[in-house]
Amino acid sequence: MLDTETLVEQFGLLACIQCGKCTGGCPISPKSALNPRALIYQILRGEEFELVARDELWDCTTCSTCGMRCPKGVKAYDLIIGLRAQWIESGKIPQTLRAPLTATLNQGNPLVLAREDRTLWADGLGIKNVADGAEITLFTCCENAYDPRVQPMPKALVNIFRAANVDVGTLGMDEQCCGSEIRRIGEAGLFEYLRDDNIEKFKAANVKKLVTTSPHCYNVYHNEYGKNEFSVEHYTQTLAHLIADDKLKFGKKLAATITYQDPCFLGKQNGVYDEPRAVLKAIPGSKFIDMDRSRERSVCCEGGGGRMWLEGTNTKVRLANDRINQALETGANILATACPFCFLTLSDAVIATGNEDKIKVMDIAQIVNQVI
Repeated sequence: MLDTETLVEQFGLLACIQCGKCTGGCPISPKSALNPRALIYQILRGEEFELVARDELWDCTTCSTCGMRCPKGVKAYDLIIGLRAQWIESGKIPQTLRAPLTATLNQGNPLVLAREDRTLWADGLGIKNVADGAEITLFTCCENAYDPRVQPMPKALVNIFRAANVDVGTLGMDEQCCGSEIRRIGEAGLFEYLRDDNIEKFKAANVKKLVTTSPHCYNVYHNEYGKNEFSVEHYTQTLAHLIADDKLKFGKKLAATITYQDPCFLGKQNGVYDEPRAVLKAIPGSKFIDMDRSRERSVCCEGGGGRMWLEGTNTKVRLANDRINQALETGANILATACPFCFLTLSDAVIATGNEDKIKVMDIAQIVNQVI
């Protein structure tokens, strides 16, 4: 049974005025049993219910829209993470999460792949270990490191940095999962282990500036690792700075109309909206146009909160499919992303909606790499 008094105090639920803006803004609620307002109401009433009966908790993508919409600052998504943590602590771990969590502990990644294969994406690039001295440390998301569909993105970044004369290195075999989605799944203990271990490795390698390929990695290092001895940037911020300082120059043109998917963990959770657009607007020969729902109003791709490894109850919900249709309405033929989760979910949605001949999903790093 839930300790409702602790939940009320821990997540500040007494501030809730039951206005329903959290549920009204939730991208999942219209197609799921998930109802943040009703969930908070149950807890405020002290109702007892078994966590095992709350399967809809796993439909949440932790996009943070509910927290942005709440006039009292209540973060329903944090409550949901807390409820998931109670579920896992009691041993009620959804079956499809057991393998990713075990693999993260043993192999340093949730994709159930070998730790020693972490750096295969960099074979032939001659990229050095940051411990040997480097201006910046490129941190590759587990997806970018292992999934061949998004491995081209860090490869493109290495090429871009070299074109801009930026000294870049990686942690090599010491790189492992940042723990972002592990925390959001509810495995607090494993997250704390990853956090502490990563901090020690960063110190040992003398990391001064960390540039991440994923908004999820950026968010967790920037907001959830405590006071860091290193600075953190998402790669689009780094590229925007290089362009503004005239260190990154373009020698080619790209005749395309480009629109952009704001990653929730970059935009809504960290306010990084301008830098990715600055990079895209600088692409020679191209035209940039925003979707109607962009920036703070952008729609989640549905990849966060552990949803990459867990379908939840609303298996028919495909927010990415809707997003492809919204991108097509702009007349764009390229949908730019800055997140491996967004890239994967939206690429699958292009195929699912039968629009392969109309629009292509590309990471911003891939686009930039084409015109340098």
